Amino acid sequence: MIHITLGERRYVNPQEDQLGRNVVGFDPVMNDEALFHANRGCWVLGERAEKERYALLSHEGQVRMAIEIDKLVPVAGGRKAIEGRYLTSGDEVYDAYVGKPTPVETTRNPITYFDSPHGARTCYCGCGELVASGWFVIGHDQRALHARISKIGTVREFIDWFDSTYVEPTDE
Repeated sequence: MIHITLGERRYVNPQEDQLGRNVVGFDPVMNDEALFHANRGCWVLGERAEKERYALLSHEGQVRMAIEIDKLVPVAGGRKAIEGRYLTSGDEVYDAYVGKPTPVETTRNPITYFDSPHGARTCYCGCGELVASGWFVIGHDQRALHARISKIGTVREFIDWFDSTYVEPTDE
């Protein structure tokens, strides 16, 4: 799970901000929508972030928001922004963390990661096993790939099929 430590609310120039925001950081008067909009990006997120399902936003040692991540989108400078939804009471991750002390030690880096049982998902290959981080149990990505290749035929037949059907995306 991604953990992001927020600073105090500060104003930024929306013409210069990559997401067009006018404020970032935490202010106790912000509602959930404002808190999410102000702090969903622009973060330096490592490779591990691509495998995470949830992010927590904390301020002064307390978790203020839990976010379910749909995807991370690149912004300028090698940074990323979170696309997803903030969770509310009744969501498992919200109930486990929001309003409680941060689950990690404070560091100078605002981005930290930790393993959480609430971030587990089932292996993407379809075996049903739980994965704490990432999409697959170790080795199951190959299992899933080869199961799909076998539906086409041999590896050569799969490559022929792929090359004849794949359309390169265009920027529009």
